[in-house]
Amino acid sequence: MENMFELGLDKAEANYTPLTPITFIQRTALAHPSRTAVIHGDIRRSWAETYQRCLKMASALRKLGVRKGDTVAALLPNIPEMLELHFAVPMIGAVLNAQNTRLDSKTMTFMLNHGRAKVFFTDTEYHDRSREALMGCDAKPTVIDVDDVNFDGGERIGKMTYEDLLATGDDDFVWDMPDDEWQAIALNYTSGTTGNPKGVVYHHRGAHLNALSNVIGFGLPSGAVYLWTLPMFHCNGWCYPWAVTAVAGTHVCLRAPQPQPVFEALANHGVTHFCAAPVVLNMLINAPAEHKKSFSQQVTAATGGAAPPAATIEAMEAMGINVVHLYGLTETYGPSLICEFQYEWHSLDGKKKAAKMARQGILSLSMTDMMVADPNTLQPVAKDGMSIGELFVRGNSVMKGYLNNPEETGKSFKGGWFHTGDLGVWHPDGYVEVKDRSKDIIISGGENISTLEVESTLYDHPAVLEAAVVAAPDDHWGEIPCAFITVKAGHDGLTADDIVAHCRANLAGFKVPKKIIFADELPKTSTGKLQKHVLRDQLTA
Repeated sequence: MENMFELGLDKAEANYTPLTPITFIQRTALAHPSRTAVIHGDIRRSWAETYQRCLKMASALRKLGVRKGDTVAALLPNIPEMLELHFAVPMIGAVLNAQNTRLDSKTMTFMLNHGRAKVFFTDTEYHDRSREALMGCDAKPTVIDVDDVNFDGGERIGKMTYEDLLATGDDDFVWDMPDDEWQAIALNYTSGTTGNPKGVVYHHRGAHLNALSNVIGFGLPSGAVYLWTLPMFHCNGWCYPWAVTAVAGTHVCLRAPQPQPVFEALANHGVTHFCAAPVVLNMLINAPAEHKKSFSQQVTAATGGAAPPAATIEAMEAMGINVVHLYGLTETYGPSLICEFQYEWHSLDGKKKAAKMARQGILSLSMTDMMVADPNTLQPVAKDGMSIGELFVRGNSVMKGYLNNPEETGKSFKGGWFHTGDLGVWHPDGYVEVKDRSKDIIISGGENISTLEVESTLYDHPAVLEAAVVAAPDDHWGEIPCAFITVKAGHDGLTADDIVAHCRANLAGFKVPKKIIFADELPKTSTGKLQKHVLRDQLTA
């Protein structure tokens, strides 16, 4: 029998258009043309001005020869030009490759070649690495310098500046709606700790849906004031260039997330929201008193990349900043799980409430399903908070796949799920708690040790500023936990015995670090993630 709801009710231009985040800026410029879109130092631009600049840049790129499917690379900090490229590049069907500003030149060369970049925007601060990277390019892209008025120094190495190129664009340019919402919008790269990084391809549909998921999950109101402490190159800023634009918010740009400018922005610009890795939150908590400024507005911070220790959540709330814990990967456009706060948690004491909030949580709105399961059989583990399995997700904000790497794409999608590589447990309330990356779990004498659990305990010590736990080779146990620690100012007398005693009082004996190494600083990525592979290499060198 024919389905009457499928007869004469076809898709047409009037009732179906591809989902794309480009429509957000078009609507916002129409609805709130005079509202402040961007703050950067002394720069203030309205949404009408910002939209016009995006249109002109899209036009200029097309005149430069950029076409649908071409890659436009950008090595830029969190400045207005980086925000504009998130709209201008896809307006002509091109793909934005926002590169990590702390990359070495060799990796940059690989990305420029692998992504076949046609145009390369580079901030003058990075001229040395950019010049070196370009020397190894198979086909040198057109280089455009971005000369930020809020940065003194650097050197121009390109054909022209961003503003020169912008001036060649047409004011009346009409942007291209994607032919298909599956069309690529962005190219991002994994960390590549075990070889060349993998190119992760996003589509317009996923970017659109994940941005709206962020609006709801993060509670972004109309006119939110968002501080750019999270790099825009990291998963396209977790899709917040598009999310904040969707609510006609204000983007407060920041070249680097240092405590003093962050607190100044909170106090002077009425910032309501920001995102940051736990290490950045910890930096704010331990900032010198003279850098901290008071603010009266409600502030919410989303954190992810690593589980925030309960002590960090407690300290942030004491400063008047609510913390929302997110979980995601490059392959999921950033946030794919969110730790939805439950009303009854208010009645818990500080540590118990923070422990609940430190879990990775449940699906974000743009995802369809998740499970913690045996990685070989794909059979879900018991929801008992103890049985460990791998976390799997699927939904609209999972990548298209890895660029030019069908083998790895197939592996990651095996069985109809995206394999995250993270190990965790499933609690009776349905919330997921990640225990470790599969590569970071320590197996000591046959016992599994979660490095995150040990690190959380270390952060509870009042003298510990930062902590990272990795596996150290051991002839008897196979592996033992080794803790790398940085110490807060004024606690120079802290000893390894103090740390061990603290851990023995709070952990099972086999989880207590058997080796303690004090360091001046810990190696991190530009997004604040601890580089544990560097620490493991130090132990085996």
